[in-house]
Amino acid sequence: MGTSNDKVIIFDTTLRDGEQALNASLSVHEKLQIAHAIERLGVDIMEVGFPVSSPGDFQSVQEIARTVKNARVCALARAVEADIKACADALKPADQFRIHTFISTSDVHVQQKLKKSFADVQAMAIHAIKYARRFTDDVEFSCEDAGRTPIDNLCRMVEQAIIAGATTVNIPDTVGYTLPNEFGGIIETLFNRVPNIDKAVISVHCHNDLGLAVANSMSAVQAGARQIECTINGIGERAGNCSLEEVAMIMKTRHELLGVHTQINHQEIARTSKLVSQLCNMPVQLNKAIVGGNAFSHSSGIHQDGMLKASNTYEIMTPESVGISKTKLNLTSRSGRHVIKHRMESLGYQESDYEIETLYADFLALADKKGQVFDDDLEALLFNIKQQDQQDFYRLQTVNVQSGGSEFATSSIKLAIGDEHKIVSATGNGPVDALYRAIKKAIDIEFEVSDYKISNKGEGEDGLGKADIVVSWQGRNFHGYGLDTDVIKASGHALVNALNGIHRAITIAELKTELKTEQNIEFVKEAAIDGQNQI
Repeated sequence: MGTSNDKVIIFDTTLRDGEQALNASLSVHEKLQIAHAIERLGVDIMEVGFPVSSPGDFQSVQEIARTVKNARVCALARAVEADIKACADALKPADQFRIHTFISTSDVHVQQKLKKSFADVQAMAIHAIKYARRFTDDVEFSCEDAGRTPIDNLCRMVEQAIIAGATTVNIPDTVGYTLPNEFGGIIETLFNRVPNIDKAVISVHCHNDLGLAVANSMSAVQAGARQIECTINGIGERAGNCSLEEVAMIMKTRHELLGVHTQINHQEIARTSKLVSQLCNMPVQLNKAIVGGNAFSHSSGIHQDGMLKASNTYEIMTPESVGISKTKLNLTSRSGRHVIKHRMESLGYQESDYEIETLYADFLALADKKGQVFDDDLEALLFNIKQQDQQDFYRLQTVNVQSGGSEFATSSIKLAIGDEHKIVSATGNGPVDALYRAIKKAIDIEFEVSDYKISNKGEGEDGLGKADIVVSWQGRNFHGYGLDTDVIKASGHALVNALNGIHRAITIAELKTELKTEQNIEFVKEAAIDGQNQI
């Protein structure tokens, strides 16, 4: 994929680098939701997984490759043939795809992690690139820990990678160590010293350990890099990655100075940020640039006075430019379908994004409970519907909890399990504990709740209650999400949501055991990825 001199390619790795840092893995359904949101956002490339790591990751990469049409789908591989073949097999349904292979180049990584010579590492890189070219003409190569790689070695590696057939060469600041002038200097040196550098796109992938990922990425662009690897909300390993929304808005807001642009649909930024935050169970800090709750708030009297006179006194961009609507209508049970459609359209949703009858029915039920429904409530309802789009094995149908005035709380539930129904009661130290004990009695899965929190989703004291839970099962974590005006019921729905994730994992494992295809046997052999699945 070539690029004009003034276009910067946006390479999103939310579903690879971002996802691998979460405390609970995303389901295939959740990954598809995020992939489609990122596609609407207008990214050029989306890196969606590391297929050799597990059958589940292979399946999610394959499903995304099958459905995403407006962005090129990419998968990650070490400089190993089995990894690269797994990428090619998973990405095969896509019309066009990229294979991204990497190996360490810094002395500390080469000597202490790989225990090889630099010549050996270079030979492995060349072989991997040539092997990947058998499957696609779009091959990216990354020099892991490039920020700490001796510049002579880095120049040699980049030159040889391009000769071998890499069409994109990535220069990662893997541990977030460099300063902006230092990192920009590395990119500038590569352009000055590598004779064939015009034959490939130079990319950067900066981590945020010192809070410099965005600054380093922009410094690299000013030095000639034309691809930035980044994530929604800056999620990722340790302190995270370069934040997509920040670099996109920097290049838009400071276009006259930088002279570069992207093809990002900026008005999709806020909506994509919310979706990733909710599905990944990673709240966005209030003072986060661009998408934080306070990003467009003004508290100081001086600032407020200036804003009343002219918004550009203290706002260098508008909320609307990133998809945040200033107009908020209070909707009631008397509001018709056309009003709901209008509000969804003003929030950036198309009719194809939702089924109006389902959304309207949920809206009326909520309006009857709390009187007024706000924009955030509507978005929460839509998100909840999308989470329930798939057939769930467990369905919480009735919840009755008694608490207060006695030593214990009591909960009675009616739980649908497949085609059967169970009615169970239990006591606990509080209402949520009693509810969770009842659910635990009704099913045959051994699990532990490792994290639980509730929050207000929407506006006002009668806003929707949101529950997030992380459940541990056989060494894996599963995130569950629940929404209701009653936080106890929301807590129950969150646990059942997580249990459905476990059930799907069990079903996939059983199918893989039954099929025992050569590909899955290969996965089992190759799944020991010894901690090297990051750049």
